[in-house]
Amino acid sequence: MSRRTTRWTLGAGLATLALTASACGGDEGATVQGVKLVKKGALTSCTHLPYPPFQVEQGGKVVGLDVDIVDLVAKKLGVTQKVVDTPFETMKTGAALNAGKCDIVMGGMTITPDRKKFMAVSQPYFDATQALMAKKGSGITSLGDVKVRKLKIGSQAATTGEDYVKGQGLDPASFDNSSAELDGLRTGQVKVIVQDYPVVKGWLKDPANTGYEIVANLNTGEQYGFWIRKDENPRLVELTNQAITQAKADGTYKKIYEKWIGPMPATGRPS
Repeated sequence: MSRRTTRWTLGAGLATLALTASACGGDEGATVQGVKLVKKGALTSCTHLPYPPFQVEQGGKVVGLDVDIVDLVAKKLGVTQKVVDTPFETMKTGAALNAGKCDIVMGGMTITPDRKKFMAVSQPYFDATQALMAKKGSGITSLGDVKVRKLKIGSQAATTGEDYVKGQGLDPASFDNSSAELDGLRTGQVKVIVQDYPVVKGWLKDPANTGYEIVANLNTGEQYGFWIRKDENPRLVELTNQAITQAKADGTYKKIYEKWIGPMPATGRPS
């Protein structure tokens, strides 16, 4: 794992994003355009920080690709977005939604059959791949190399990347979040890490990581979606899909993608 305008253009946020580590207890909810909101005047989103370029805190605000897209949904509702930082485990199981912590879950979260059992999901908004990151000159070119050489691999806990390498017969060291995973590689706790490709690309833009590189791409066929409480808010699913479709049609999605990821592939499909 696998979080980012008052206008339909990039460069301006829909609203000030208030970061909080607690639920919206005591706040009066509301229904807007058939959408049930846990907090009046806000579309509350859950995520697990940090996870650049999808969501990361900068200057006291949460920004990123996912945030920008959910802002488009909030604009349709005429409200602002409020971001709640919550453990990833409560996101992927639907527990955060069921507890009323938020209306929608974002966070580069892959659409899987298991997750769809517990939550409703939007149409896909991002095609994702996994990447292996290691020191330059490591000689690693595949998961097979990691396995044959018995190298220690790191992963982010409870993610599809972790599940994938486990499925390939590896036993990864599990880190609570992406920052801890990267630190595990930097400090030598592991020799290679698996993480979503856009996240690794973002890391490699940091001069502090010039000694590292992507040593292999893993095409796992993953797609990200936004998650909503199952059977409770169908109108929110509908509006989220409308926002994604409109953004892709009018060029807003391309601007958001290129702001946070880089040039969009010629096919128009994120990678």
